[in-house]
Amino acid sequence: MPLLLLSLDNTLVDRTGAFRAWGQSLLERLGAPAYDIDWLLDVDADGLTSRWDVAEAIRNRYGLRVPVIDLVEEVREGMIARMRFDPMIAAALRIADEAGWVPVVVTNGETRVQERVIRSTGLDRYIADWVISEEVDVRKPNPRIFQIAAERVRMPLRGAWMVGDGPETDIGGAAAVGIPSVWLHRGRSWTERRFAPTRIADGCIAAIAAVLDARRPAIPRPRARPPLTRTW
Repeated sequence: MPLLLLSLDNTLVDRTGAFRAWGQSLLERLGAPAYDIDWLLDVDADGLTSRWDVAEAIRNRYGLRVPVIDLVEEVREGMIARMRFDPMIAAALRIADEAGWVPVVVTNGETRVQERVIRSTGLDRYIADWVISEEVDVRKPNPRIFQIAAERVRMPLRGAWMVGDGPETDIGGAAAVGIPSVWLHRGRSWTERRFAPTRIADGCIAAIAAVLDARRPAIPRPRARPPLTRTW
């Protein structure tokens, strides 16, 4: 039974879509121009910017007098409320499970936020367990977090695959522990030279299919018939 490690944000759930939807709602309430969503997405940097810095940037740009902590809470709650788990991804995970794979989420982030996303979207019903960086005090791409994931389900890392959208955190982490990986390109090109994904896919469903296909036993070719020998 091989281990299937999966990132959470922008792999199993659409974090960018949730942030965009929340941002558009905020801009409408503030009476700000709709095109400011591009600025907001740049500030967020796909979740790499801390919520505190995002909140501070919003507060300064629009001259808001609300405490930063209130904006931080609004960003957090607004995103969680808009997180969605695609039922087609659920079906792909079910197929992987039936094929003998053990899916485990490995994610960076705050424990209470990521656990709420996992549970509120229903993702918890399709995975064996999860590991969150804040909880274990180690972040991807540190090899230790992948080892912890394997320990959680009492399985070896040998034979595991990693699926994720982060070049450094997911693919670099997989390379560090010596396991194959699938990178979700999301319209980007691979530019890293230190390591590379085993496969590249345009979404989580295609990534899971690539993993299953890579581990599918080869169908033995029929033996060629020996040439007929004339006996006359």
